[in-house]
Formats: sequence, structure tokens, C-alpha cells
Amino acid sequence: MAKITLVDDDENIVTSVSLALESHGHTVKAYFDGASGLAALENEPPDLAILDVKMPRMDGMEVLRRLRRTSDMPVIILTSKDEEIDEILGFNLGADDYMHKPFSQRLLIERVKAVLRRAGVEGEEPQAPAQAGAEGTRAIKRGKLTLDPARHDCLWDGKPVKLTVTEFLLLQSLAQRPGFVKSRDNLMDAAYDDQVYVDDRTIDSHIKRMRKKFRDVDPEFDAIETLYGVGYRYRET
Repeated sequence: MAKITLVDDDENIVTSVSLALESHGHTVKAYFDGASGLAALENEPPDLAILDVKMPRMDGMEVLRRLRRTSDMPVIILTSKDEEIDEILGFNLGADDYMHKPFSQRLLIERVKAVLRRAGVEGEEPQAPAQAGAEGTRAIKRGKLTLDPARHDCLWDGKPVKLTVTEFLLLQSLAQRPGFVKSRDNLMDAAYDDQVYVDDRTIDSHIKRMRKKFRDVDPEFDAIETLYGVGYRYRET
């Protein structure tokens, strides 16, 4: 099904999660500290990484930060239930989803399935927003922006912008109808499966990170507008 790398220093969690994932046909490689986990992720990139936050040698946030320099592979972060700051920071760094410990194996499997589906793993193309219909498969050209869902390519004024799967789906949803406001609920529906709950802060964090990536290419980028208390829209050109 999928190759998954699990990095967590808790042997009980590694054992139980590995068994659960393998029972669904996935291949799992496990590492018990951040440094060795990062090396494995860079040398043998999997279809999905699952990272604990608190680990020896290098914590999960640092692993994610370094990984995002070169890779947009899907990442699920594991953190303690009371560590809200970890969740905010993780989404700002480019995490695709979050699991709070303790969690049920069934819920984890559903989250893994959803993230892999969005990433186009298991022989499927990345999921387009359900409401987009056939538009979801066509390339989009909006001023300096070019989005090609079939290739997961994003260009701004001819320069590549490396987006995660979640960021790509959010931008695609906004760019399909310039000038129209998308609420956070609309954007959640575009980027996440029904069984995956995320809150407003998650969407805001993804948008913030996406803007930063575009401004690294073009400091004057202002195509994604915020309407406070309402949502976001792609600026009409």
C-alpha cells in the first residue's frame, strides 16, 4: 500500500502503531530519535512520515523544519494533548495533520488514509475538491499563477513554488473562483476528508505558510486576501 516512516522514542507506541499500519498492508520503518529519523527520511523518502514532537537528539519540529527545505512529503505530527503550541508551530512548519496522544489506532488509520489519498498514494491521483467537479483536474492560469493538479506543479511568474499537498488543494480551491470568498469551512472541505476534523487555526496556519513561500519568490505577492471574520479569497486580476 504505502511506505511509512515512523519516528518516536516511545517503544510501546512504535510497536502498536507499526502493527496497526502493517495490518492494513503498509510497510513501516521505525526510528527512535530525530537525527536518525531525519537521515532515513532524506536517504529513503517514504510516502508518509509520522513524527513525534519530543524526541532525543533532535525533536520532531526540527526534523520537520529541515525536511521541508527539500521535501513536500506528507507528514503527520504526534504530540501530547496539552501541547497546543506544538500544533500551531507544526502547521506553520508545514505539517499535513496532527494526532494528539493518547489516540485510538482506528483514528490514526483513518488520518493516514486521508493524508495518503490527498497525496495521491495508493495508485490514486491527488484528490480535487469535491465541489470542483471536472475543474479539479484542469490546469489553472490566474495572472502570474499557474497550477497544474495533474503534475502537482505550481508556478508564480514562471518560478516554481513548492507546496505541500494540503497547501496545493487550498490554493486550488481559492484560485478556481477569483474574487469569491471562501470561508474556512469551505477550505476545510476542499483540503480535508469529511472524517478529519481541523479547526480554523489550522487553515490560517496553512495560508500563512503558503504566503511566505510565494513571498520568497516575489516579495510583492498579495494574491491571497484575508477578509477578517469571513475567510479568504484569491484576488481578481
